[in-house]
This record gives sequence, structure tokens and C-alpha cells, in this order.
Amino acid sequence: MAAYDLEEQEQLAALKAWWQENGGLVVTALTLVLAVLAGWQGWNYYQRNQAVQASNLYSAVQKAAGEGNLKLVRENAGAILDGYPRTSYAAMAALVSAKAHFQAGDLKTARAQLAWVTENAKDEGLQDLARLRLASVMLDEKAYDDALKTLAAKHSAGFDALFLASEADILVAQGKKEAARGAYKAALEKADAKDAALRGSIQLRLDALGTAK
Repeated sequence: MAAYDLEEQEQLAALKAWWQENGGLVVTALTLVLAVLAGWQGWNYYQRNQAVQASNLYSAVQKAAGEGNLKLVRENAGAILDGYPRTSYAAMAALVSAKAHFQAGDLKTARAQLAWVTENAKDEGLQDLARLRLASVMLDEKAYDDALKTLAAKHSAGFDALFLASEADILVAQGKKEAARGAYKAALEKADAKDAALRGSIQLRLDALGTAK
């Protein structure tokens, strides 16, 4: 038993010596770990809170748009863009706002909202959708060169057919029928064979140009 007691005392002495030498580092490391964990939890809470606030404002934007209340659409969309620009709700709110203003004939505001999405949205699909709609607004404004420049930006392959069809629409407006015909045909080649609605729309516009001379 005495041998065991001596061994335990030696272990305790070694532990005390180690703690005296390294205890400060251990405490510092534990403090840092706890600080990181607290910060992470705080960040997650902040992110969740941001998402909830943005979601509520987005619902308000949708409601106002459905009621045709452009004043509330602008106010709530503006609140999201200013306060929660990093959330996905910001881009979606800007798209809803752009549509509402476009339908009301306010092309300037619609264009500004869509431009914001193309420059700030984190989702590439939303960026591509915004570019298509922005090009459509520019087409209505007869800003043909700006519209073509917008469509020339890099986009997801899944949007190829829509971008080509939109480009063709602009070329038609410019009176460039042959170029438009080529763009429509290219759009048909890119369109999903299962997307009958899109293919039918492109084909109708192509047929409207008549046969090549």
C-alpha cells in the first residue's frame, strides 16, 4: 500500500508541476473556446432574427403589391434593401417591387429595382431573372443597346433559351430581322424539349417574322 501511496503522491506532484507551468495557457484556451462558442451562438441568433424581420417585410411587400399600393411597396421594399440586403428576401422583394412599378408604368423605379438585384443578389438564378426583366424594361424604353448589353452578361446555362429569345425580341425592335431569326432558332435549340409553353412562344415569334428572303 505504501508503494501505491508514494506513486499517487508522485503523480500529484507531477500534475501540480505541469499545471503551474501550463495552467495559464489552458485557462486562456478554454476562455477563447467559450468566447468563440458564445460568438457563434450570437451570430446564429442574429442571422435568424434578420431572416424573421426580412420575411415579415417581404410579406408586407407582397400584400401591398397585391393591393396595388405602390407607396407601401416602395416603403417596405426599401426597408428590406436598406436593413437586410444580405438576405434572400431582399432580392425577392426588389423583384416584386419592380413588377408592381412596371405594371403601373413607372419604368424608372422598375429599372432601378432590377439593377439592384443584378448587382447584389446572392442567388445566381435571381440575378439571371432580374437581367431578363431588366432587358424587357429597357426594350420598352427603346434603350436597345443597353438591353443587349444586359443580356450579354454571363448567366446560367438553364437560362440560355430565355436570354436568346429576349435578344431576338430586341433585334426585331431594331429592325434586324435576319439576326432576330437566327437568335430565335438558337433559342429553340436551347429550349428544353419538355417546355412546350416556352418552345411554343418562341416558335410563334419566329413564325411572325415570315420566311427568310
